[in-house]
Amino acid sequence: MAALFPYARQALENTQKIADRCSVEIEFGVTKLPKYDVPEGYTSWEYLQKLCYEGLDQRYRTPSQELKDRLAYELDTIRHMGYVDYFLIVWDFIKYAKDHGIAVGPGRGSAAGSIVSYCLGITTIDPIHYQLLFERFLNPERVSMPDIDVDFCYERRQEVIDYVTRKYGKDCVAQIVTFGTLAARGVIRDVGRVMDLPYAYVDSIAKMIPQELGITIDKALQMNPELRKLYESDETVTHLIDMAKRLEGLPRHCSMHAAGVVICQKPVEEYVPLSRAADGTITTQFIMTTLEELGLLKMDFLGLRTLTVIQNAVQLARKKQPDLQIDKIDYDDKAVLDYIGTGKTEGIFQLESGGMKNFMKELQPHSLEDVIAGISLYRPGPMDFIPQYIRGKNDRSSITYDCPQLEPILAPTYGCIVYQEQVMQIVRDLAGYTLGRSDLLRRAMSKKKAAVMEKERKTFVYGDEETGVPGCIKNGIDEQTANKIYDEMIDFAKYAFNKSHAAAYAVVSYQTAWLKYYYPVEYMAALMTSVIDNPTKVAEYIYVCRQMGIRILPPDINKGEADFSVDGGDIRYGLAAIKSIGRPVIRAIVNDRKELGEFRNLEDFITRISSRELMNKRLVENLIKAGALDVLGGTRKQFMSIYIQIMDHVNQEKKYSMSGQMSLFDLVGEEEKADFQIRMPDVGEYSKENKLAFEKEVLGVYIRSE
Repeated sequence: MAALFPYARQALENTQKIADRCSVEIEFGVTKLPKYDVPEGYTSWEYLQKLCYEGLDQRYRTPSQELKDRLAYELDTIRHMGYVDYFLIVWDFIKYAKDHGIAVGPGRGSAAGSIVSYCLGITTIDPIHYQLLFERFLNPERVSMPDIDVDFCYERRQEVIDYVTRKYGKDCVAQIVTFGTLAARGVIRDVGRVMDLPYAYVDSIAKMIPQELGITIDKALQMNPELRKLYESDETVTHLIDMAKRLEGLPRHCSMHAAGVVICQKPVEEYVPLSRAADGTITTQFIMTTLEELGLLKMDFLGLRTLTVIQNAVQLARKKQPDLQIDKIDYDDKAVLDYIGTGKTEGIFQLESGGMKNFMKELQPHSLEDVIAGISLYRPGPMDFIPQYIRGKNDRSSITYDCPQLEPILAPTYGCIVYQEQVMQIVRDLAGYTLGRSDLLRRAMSKKKAAVMEKERKTFVYGDEETGVPGCIKNGIDEQTANKIYDEMIDFAKYAFNKSHAAAYAVVSYQTAWLKYYYPVEYMAALMTSVIDNPTKVAEYIYVCRQMGIRILPPDINKGEADFSVDGGDIRYGLAAIKSIGRPVIRAIVNDRKELGEFRNLEDFITRISSRELMNKRLVENLIKAGALDVLGGTRKQFMSIYIQIMDHVNQEKKYSMSGQMSLFDLVGEEEKADFQIRMPDVGEYSKENKLAFEKEVLGVYIRSE
């Protein structure tokens, strides 16, 4: 370089100076949690204990010694692992959400297995009642950051993120980057574009790749003989696919992680490089897994639409029952469980797919435990055990246990191993493992680590003096039985589900079923509001309403709200569902109606919305086509033929009043004014087909016109 640029020696020296100044040491594996500001007079540890013991008394009224011991054990583990501030941070933003009426989920993932989470109100599921294990969440024998993901109302999730940003400082909180990769279909389209092949040709090849999770080009070639044949016979396709295979899986573009937020004790830039997302938001340049390796606190603030549905349905239901509290409902209500067993579970969280409906009919749940098991079993793999589960449920005499110690563990699931927590309990109760070690074995089984599993088999059957595990034989279980149980565990553990997560989501499923059963009109109105921008889904739920005997009333400018609302025992169509009309416009129209009373006729409506600067032809036309103005004394055909004339008239009036001039209209008395009113032309009404076509155009669905 010095020979090439003899005249720019200074530039070379500067380059070296910059390189010398770039010295950074990145520390992995050391947690860098932000400090939570506790009230004066407390340390973080004391404050966490205070909150937990207060919560224990609230949750259990008169807690037993066993409960106090479990809480003390969990708290001790949390302190030793260094996560006291972590729990306080999560408690704080969940408390903020609940105090501000933002719906929070009952829990998510393995955090529901912790009594500390339950006492702090982070989760609302009793881990003791459902036999959930703390070690599935935090393992004292394997130090790793706890991971509490929280579901919030999807409309107000951002408010919680904003609160965290204000509390810990704008420079200490950032969103997280994620990289979109070149997936099988996309990479073929991208390579085809670069190779200058016709779009339709490339598209037809891309569509030959099956649409399933985790599909690769190699898998597609095995699954689709037609694609394989093309690949082997057409040179262009061979070249296209070979190129695509080399690029498959590489990062394509970066975007912002939908839920991930990193919270640091010092400005984020001191730990990770930053960049700006397309909308200007500051994001990290490292992905989530790298941030965790750096020991930074990563939180997932997830938006769950169902929570918003539940909250809106409860608000509508409170007009009938003001003291309704969804958290205080009876989770053993036979009527609700029987209703789930009918399979009429459209719109019920996690239970509305065709297969799930049939499964619920077969299952006939008798308790929430059955719903938890249902959610866990209805997945590829565990589905094979469904017949065995149902047989055991319907005929208890068909259940056999290889040894008596298995009965208390497997009785809730009729002799089947359904949950990861059961695998952990089996190795603890039969072979004397600690729960920490049992979690390590559970991980090895779920990740199919053959070498670890074979090594652990000896420990499980014969014990291991070195680590103090007695083994099955010492506990009176013979070698053959112990090996058989271990083989079954390996079989089940590949598919076993996290019970803590299933239990939390089963609670949400049950709440939606309870609302749909006791408050069907309110629940369906809230459900349709949540999919208001998706006409296909709205049409689906309208069909469900009709099957349930609920009438759907057309949109009405004098009675409707922006959302789907309850009108007597019927559902009134939401005005915000009409195409090309924004929510702010609908809100302004509804506010005008509340302030000045109902709209009397088309002219009155146009005059009033014009005064609020909302007037445009598309707005009026779409309201007419949707049937929202039918109540204003005229047919849709009359309105369509006269509304422009009225708008011009109102605009003319407006011009006169702005310039201070008087019009002829101002000179006449009240009686004569009626003569100046624009009269409806005598043009009749559109045919039923026309009206339906208009409704389909502006609503996306047909609302049956009379």
